[in-house]
Amino acid sequence: MTGRDPGRAVVIGGGIAGLATAALLGAEGWSVTVFEARGDVGGRAGTWEQGGFRFDTGPSWYLMPEVFDHFFRLLGTSAERELDLVDLDPAYRTFSEPSTGYSPVDIRSGREEATALFEGIEPGAGARLDAYLDSAADAYELSVTRFLYDTYESGSGLRDPVLLRRLPQLAPLLTRTLASHIERRFSDPRLQQILGYPAVFLGGSPYRMPSLYHLMSHLDLDDGVRYPRGGFTEIIRAIERLALARGVVVEKNAEVVQIETAPPDGPRVSGSTAVATGVVLADGRRIEADLVVSAADLHHTETALLPRELQTYPEKWWASKQPSPGALLIMLGVEGELPQLAHHTLLFTDDWRGNFDDIFGRHPRIPQPASVYICRPSATDPTVAPAGHENLFVLVPVPADPSLGRGGLDGDGDAAVETAADRVIEQLASWCGIPDLADRVVVRRTVAPGDFAADLHAWRGNALGLAHTLSQSAVFRPRNASRKVDGLVYAGSSVLPGIGLPMCLISAELVLKRLRGDRSPGPLPEPARV
Repeated sequence: MTGRDPGRAVVIGGGIAGLATAALLGAEGWSVTVFEARGDVGGRAGTWEQGGFRFDTGPSWYLMPEVFDHFFRLLGTSAERELDLVDLDPAYRTFSEPSTGYSPVDIRSGREEATALFEGIEPGAGARLDAYLDSAADAYELSVTRFLYDTYESGSGLRDPVLLRRLPQLAPLLTRTLASHIERRFSDPRLQQILGYPAVFLGGSPYRMPSLYHLMSHLDLDDGVRYPRGGFTEIIRAIERLALARGVVVEKNAEVVQIETAPPDGPRVSGSTAVATGVVLADGRRIEADLVVSAADLHHTETALLPRELQTYPEKWWASKQPSPGALLIMLGVEGELPQLAHHTLLFTDDWRGNFDDIFGRHPRIPQPASVYICRPSATDPTVAPAGHENLFVLVPVPADPSLGRGGLDGDGDAAVETAADRVIEQLASWCGIPDLADRVVVRRTVAPGDFAADLHAWRGNALGLAHTLSQSAVFRPRNASRKVDGLVYAGSSVLPGIGLPMCLISAELVLKRLRGDRSPGPLPEPARV
């Protein structure tokens, strides 16, 4: 696998990881074809239009801007040139359950604003947040320079003296949960929830996730939250545009149903028993390749596209793994304005632990009431809704379980899904002071775990990928190459380094690092700026 000369490459899946990998390979001199099973690229970061409304159907928080900047610079451009980014103020707004009597809270990014907010809610919390964010920034810097860009082909990065000296500080962050880390420092439930909710962005629960991930608070409270005008589909279009400019061919409505292999005809890569030779499409075509990159769901890749004897991660491996939560998505086009909601709004239930137990516990169910995330991009971007209307994207974390059903248009999804959606709309209306919300809806679409499973081959209908538990992070996360099939590599949210658009860009870079034989723990050097 290491040190391969450019040849013919096939990329399975046209999500952000697949497109980004294709663009980097194209720039490296590979002849690349991307096969996307659906009618448009984007995968989880898709887009949907109806009645003059344009909805992002997945990611909606622009965080880790330096990762986007670095990726674009690798391709000779910049985020500033490719995207029209807007700083959000407030970064987001939170609502507590009405029975608590708490007023909505606006969270503004920046150390001074954040510490003043915490101090105003809980005396002494401002200074504690200052120390908390110092630690979060330190953990984030360590992750970017030592963990996220490492392929873990060797253990050299983990033996780095700089890292070893940090072990006394790191050990408690790996053995203590995020929730306990927060609760030891802050008493007010609103502050605990503001600091704990980012666990959901990483596909987990603050009660199960290691406290190392308190680094996420550096991103929204210190660093800032941005929005690409036109929606997150603009990120996908930019990367597709860069890929096409480097000779990449993107075929849509072209589903890969098999990865073809052959016995090795020379010295084998350690552990491999076959060589990837191409793919078979649903229409019967056989496409030859010197390299196959699967950016499709890892479980689907391993258990559906390869025979059992060539699976690095067979079904039994998945039995002990934790998926991210599933999601009930509700896309609403609403008549009239909704000033009660910020661009990003979070509804926090009073029974915070119970909410996560409903999702991840032994008896999973859709929480009621639920902690809910609402994106109102029309607060920032007039192009996503007709004049005089608002665009709402509502996400409810639910169990990863396709049997919960599938969504649909205008209430025609499975009954259980639509009933749950009705409850969430009613909850939003009640908690946020919009009593006539349901009557003002002119466009409605729901998406549920059954859709994620059917449309994206998502394992157990999960919405994000493999959760970032300790045993599924960094060196313990699935690697980006098959151990059984030489010439088969992986990208996306279930392999290194993890969940989210920035992580998927890094996963694309890790493919390139592996092909170059680069085992350094940090990002690739950027080309000299002209």
